[in-house]
Amino acid sequence: MQTPSHPQPAAASPSRPVAAGPRKRFWHHLYFWVLVGIAAGIVIGLALPETGAQMKWLADLFIKLVKVVIAPTIFATVAVGIAGLGNLAKAGGLALKTVVYFNVTTVFALAIGLVVINLLGPGRNLGLDLATFDASAAKGTLDSAGAAAGEGLTGFILHLVPSSFFGAFVEGQLIQVLVMAILVACAITMLGERGKPAVAALDTIAQVMFGVIKIVMWFAPLGAMGGMAFTIGEYGGAILGSLGYFMLSFWLTCLLFLFLVLGPICWWSGFSVFKYIRMIRDELLIVLGTSSSETVLPRMLTKLEAAGVPKSVVGLTIPTGYSFNLDGTAIYMSMGAIFIAQAFGIEVPLGTQIALLVFMLISSNGAAGVSGAGLVTLAASLAAFESVIPLAGIALIVGIDRFMSEGRALTNLTGNGIGTLVIARWTGQLDRARLAEVLDDPSLVDPDRLQAAAAAPEPAAAGAVESPRAAGSGP
Repeated sequence: MQTPSHPQPAAASPSRPVAAGPRKRFWHHLYFWVLVGIAAGIVIGLALPETGAQMKWLADLFIKLVKVVIAPTIFATVAVGIAGLGNLAKAGGLALKTVVYFNVTTVFALAIGLVVINLLGPGRNLGLDLATFDASAAKGTLDSAGAAAGEGLTGFILHLVPSSFFGAFVEGQLIQVLVMAILVACAITMLGERGKPAVAALDTIAQVMFGVIKIVMWFAPLGAMGGMAFTIGEYGGAILGSLGYFMLSFWLTCLLFLFLVLGPICWWSGFSVFKYIRMIRDELLIVLGTSSSETVLPRMLTKLEAAGVPKSVVGLTIPTGYSFNLDGTAIYMSMGAIFIAQAFGIEVPLGTQIALLVFMLISSNGAAGVSGAGLVTLAASLAAFESVIPLAGIALIVGIDRFMSEGRALTNLTGNGIGTLVIARWTGQLDRARLAEVLDDPSLVDPDRLQAAAAAPEPAAAGAVESPRAAGSGP
């Protein structure tokens, strides 16, 4: 991209600049209607809890509509991103930096969770007796965790490969889709010039998927209303008890991680974490209402590319982060494990806590970004330390898991976006002038404006290349 004051190589441009125009009124923005949906859901949940408890189907329907296109979107974007580099060594270097960054931030997330839970001790006053404790509320979770724990490391490795090429798409296993996309991208790269038509075809598929997401996103306010009404109507009373302290401790830890860990990382990368949050406010509100970070994956791909990150970096880093950079889930797992021990009066030695941290660093990788997966992953991790921490204690947090799933999803989403910008900066591919411009005026990456710019004829003097993804952005 080229701008009058900061000339940049054309190859680094993710999209041509969007001309400034009249700002849309607030009721024309998606975030406004999502806020209305969340507010309506809270009112329904409080005033008519029985009705609210039956409205979860609205959120489930919205999530299912999005998940229909998630697998092909990830496959196409990852394959195009890697194949577009045209060099497997370069792709390998990018992947290595991505994995290193993700694991470093996950260690910080696990560690800050352990520190806060030990300092605040929200479970120390519960005084539960394991002999009389009723764990029936977590029977389904324990069964799922037992199956996951029984597979072990070899089971995890085998799970990376689907039973058939289309099996990953049918079952919606994102980590398997990611593996297949990498293999296909490597094969296309080895074809050289003959592989270019395949890259173009996959990019067209991605654009079609983004078009579907654009339509589906207009149902986001209804999904947010249904999800929030269900949460308040079904579990509203749970936060009034002693478990509320644990829930608030978790949300506090997520904020501490954001501002004490990710904040300095953003500063080092040359941008403000506050401006970044303002840029993705629409996506954060959608995740808040639906408890699923998957619902905004295509929108994040679109915004980050338009904000100055090359397609190759966005296409590899964001989808990979949905399986391997779950900072919110990591915080939840470390805090949940020690909270359960505290509730039964068990003091976990420091050495055991460190061993638990290492084990969770491995088990958190590959966990899905959908509501509920964090609870199962926590239970599966506790199964390995059941001699110290009672696995049955997972029933303690089943009732408030829904409240905490929003915090997990919001932290995961925020961390993935920041990680993409950081890795682009680390590899020297971030268009910093464009990013600064977008952070000062987030409307430049407003999907409607991007679509209008994509439909307009290219100015003769612009000299910039339009992003093919802009035409397929969300609303």
